[in-house]
Amino acid sequence: MTTEEQRMLSGKLYNVYGKDLAEKYAKKDYLLHQINFAEEGTDIQSLFKQLLGQSGKNVYFEPPFFCDFGSNISVGDDVYCNTNCVFLDSGKITIGSRVLMGPRVNLFAAGHPIDAGVRNQWLGFAKPITIGDDVWIGGNATINPGITIGNNVVIGSGSVVTHDIPANSVAVGNPCKVIRPITKEDQLEWEKQADDYHESLK
Repeated sequence: MTTEEQRMLSGKLYNVYGKDLAEKYAKKDYLLHQINFAEEGTDIQSLFKQLLGQSGKNVYFEPPFFCDFGSNISVGDDVYCNTNCVFLDSGKITIGSRVLMGPRVNLFAAGHPIDAGVRNQWLGFAKPITIGDDVWIGGNATINPGITIGNNVVIGSGSVVTHDIPANSVAVGNPCKVIRPITKEDQLEWEKQADDYHESLK
């Protein structure tokens, strides 16, 4: 007999209040309380390392933060997550390196059946979310279950992502759509502005 957690992580229907999930919920609740109501001087980022399944170097999450488990979230190096983000990690959430997320970004790997009779049995499902390297997700964007976002992508603020987004693109809207590629000209223009900035410091 499979556990509710095994069913959840394999994408099958599972009981969202299954007994074998209770311990994981309790650990998450304890850590999120320590994070979101931390006293001055608390090493919040060390608490995030305990919460997340995997966390690379130079990872910084701004509280408050909310998630289903935390243990199903994997984060690469040099990642910044702004305040009030919600990661429903009933499914695996994998975030690459050098990723920036604005405030109130939602990563929803969790879902519920369309049929009300099944939904009302407290059965849910989950599909993994994968975010590549060098991605910027603007504030208030929502990424839905089963979505993959490629490397070097910009997601505009307020977007609702319902389909995969290919690498090297700018995508915005509800539903989120690619509006243009990221080009060599973009790189040259922003490198020029960065050079001007560094020159100003001399």
